[in-house]
Amino acid sequence: MRFSYVNTTQIFFGQGQISSIQSSISPSDKVLVIYGSGSIKKNGVYDQVVNSLKDHHWVEFSGVEANPTKETLDKAVDIVKQQNIDFILAVGGGSVIDGSKYVAAAAKYQGDGWDILTGDYQISDATPLGAVLTLPATGSESNAGAVITKAATQDKLSFGSPHVQPKFAVMDPDVMKTLPEKQLINGIVDAWVHVCEQYLTTSHGAMVQDGYAETLLRTLKTLGESFEQRDSDGWRENLMWTANQALNGLIGTGVPQDWATHMIGHELTALWGVDHARSLAIVQPSLLRNQLEHKRSKLEQMGVNVFGLTKSDDLAERTINAIENFYQTMQVSTQLTEHGDNKQKAIDAVVSQLEHHGLKALGENKTITLEASRQILTSAIA
Repeated sequence: MRFSYVNTTQIFFGQGQISSIQSSISPSDKVLVIYGSGSIKKNGVYDQVVNSLKDHHWVEFSGVEANPTKETLDKAVDIVKQQNIDFILAVGGGSVIDGSKYVAAAAKYQGDGWDILTGDYQISDATPLGAVLTLPATGSESNAGAVITKAATQDKLSFGSPHVQPKFAVMDPDVMKTLPEKQLINGIVDAWVHVCEQYLTTSHGAMVQDGYAETLLRTLKTLGESFEQRDSDGWRENLMWTANQALNGLIGTGVPQDWATHMIGHELTALWGVDHARSLAIVQPSLLRNQLEHKRSKLEQMGVNVFGLTKSDDLAERTINAIENFYQTMQVSTQLTEHGDNKQKAIDAVVSQLEHHGLKALGENKTITLEASRQILTSAIA
């Protein structure tokens, strides 16, 4: 292990913590509040935010999509530039927070913000931002990454920079009370795959990272199996905190990481609008079977330490089956059906996008070539 790790986001966790905004943003800062479709006006979050900003000068921007688009976010970028915004407050789930990170960076750049996603512009400054999390899933509230879609070209790309790491994150589990069941399930699946991308790689001897990853996976498994308890404070608190810990950088420090499931899954979302978490559930089992020999040791470790399976020659295979069954028990499909009737055309479309984005050697071993991606998609698409 050789790494440098720091997480600069201050977490305000627990009931009633939205009031922490008041003391976390300078009263002299002009604030832009960014949110999504307006559900925060129905569940009381908006009113709490407004009350916390009563001593601040602030404006708002709404309409950030579930998969935030450059086209929408550029309108917020214009507001930041034209109204001399000093601080951005993202109020929402991962999409709103990711989108706000794009706005924060693009507002300090005079060119096309999409240059951030293509790597043609390296972020050197950003408008400071904070987050009020309303949907636990991505961990975006305390990491430096974001995923943005360009609707005009159906491109979905990611970027990361310490300049866009939120200064603080408010995590009040009470905001989850009005979330639809589907979004809660998506949160479990998203966090589960985030852990797997950093855990199901190679055997490396990093006992803390592996042990903590297994703890998070067992917790998510328990939350999925006890979904009928989702209205309890304890259930909500544990999902919100586990989803945060899954992608705050800790379990990925000093160890190999995969992320191929995400790269392929992003294309399913960009092409057919599949929920991000559900795109991951579609891709992951097929990808694990395709990469079985490279991941056999860690799959066997997961089978024993997460699912409690007994050792056998086919333990890795049974672990993949257990993962797939975990999704299916939550009524999450592991096959893509949104593509319509032409399976071959769908496979070709995804492979073409992967090639266009330069994703020709994915995974911790760079063994997922375009041909391997095609094989994975052949299994994953109904």
